[in-house]
Amino acid sequence: MAANKRDYYEVLGVSRNATDDDVKKAFRRLAKQYHPDTNKEQGAEARFIEINEAYEVLSDPQKRAAYDRYGHAGLGNGGVGAGFSDFGGFSSINDLFETFFAGATTSQRRSGAQRGADLRYDLTITFEEAVFGCQKEIELPRWESCPTCSGSGAQPGTSTARCSACQGTGEIRRVQQSIFGQFVNVTMCERCRGEGRVITTPCEKCRGQGRVRINRTVTVNIPAGVDDGINVRVSGQGEVSARGGTPGNLYVVLTVKPHPFFKRQGNDIIYELPISFTQAALGDEVAVPTVDGKEATLKIPPGTQSNRSFRLKGQGVPVVHSSARGDQHIIVKVVTPTNLTPEQKHLLEEFARLEHEQNEQNDKNIFRNLFGKTKDMFQGGEWRAE
Repeated sequence: MAANKRDYYEVLGVSRNATDDDVKKAFRRLAKQYHPDTNKEQGAEARFIEINEAYEVLSDPQKRAAYDRYGHAGLGNGGVGAGFSDFGGFSSINDLFETFFAGATTSQRRSGAQRGADLRYDLTITFEEAVFGCQKEIELPRWESCPTCSGSGAQPGTSTARCSACQGTGEIRRVQQSIFGQFVNVTMCERCRGEGRVITTPCEKCRGQGRVRINRTVTVNIPAGVDDGINVRVSGQGEVSARGGTPGNLYVVLTVKPHPFFKRQGNDIIYELPISFTQAALGDEVAVPTVDGKEATLKIPPGTQSNRSFRLKGQGVPVVHSSARGDQHIIVKVVTPTNLTPEQKHLLEEFARLEHEQNEQNDKNIFRNLFGKTKDMFQGGEWRAE
């Protein structure tokens, strides 16, 4: 393994006569360049580990002397090859670099106000409302900016005081020792929440929170073509956070009531039309309902079988945020008659007798044709018996 390792001086890009300060500067530059959190190139993580391994040896006088004299073999099994874990009081390299880049992270936290929470509201609408869209007014409780203090949390006419914990900076600085040397870890002040000032006289209305609980009526526009389970977002109608910030969003989750006889399949509507035996056999012209509330005329051709489908183009569900629209499919279902009158029964029995005679005649014709073909085959010579 040692034979495959690069020279540690070459890894850090310093000469063998480099001072401790030169080694430290080279390590800081390279470690920042190849840290996996900032460098996503392939091989950056392996390079970063190699840089740390080299620095751990060259920054330690005893390890460096052994390396200078014997090379990688002088480090032994307990050396860097077994893994490096001394991060100057930090539990890992990631913890160390979180501190290394803490200043930027803290400033980013303080620069933007916290966004308010999103809200969910479950709303049930009818089948027709889902197809054509609608407008609904809903009432929901939510946190809103305090009207008395305008969200500041302080009683009107009073002023805030400088935070004694951070001395008005909004940050808490702690000095830590690491392999880099001395570092200042910067975190947001918990007492003033990074604002640098604290409320001395809280608002009587919101008790210093900057927001109050209010029941509010919100208008929700439901677009045409929505379906069961769809979320409709109403931007900015969620809750506000404490001490200002942009409000969250309201998400209205839709439940669509089933229709008595229409069913939905994507953007198409399915309607099952029951017809009688005579309508299917003789044909007919019938009126069928549509989701628009108007009737459409459907011609049923003679001999229509059960489950046959007919299409009404453009009579289905609108595509959301589009002028396109699905179709309505009419599936006929032939209904077997029940509770027959004596006359109906007599007519059906007569029909059955005629149908039976017709079927017998058809069977005879089929047999005659089949027998004739077989006879011709035998008389043709190929199949003639000796």
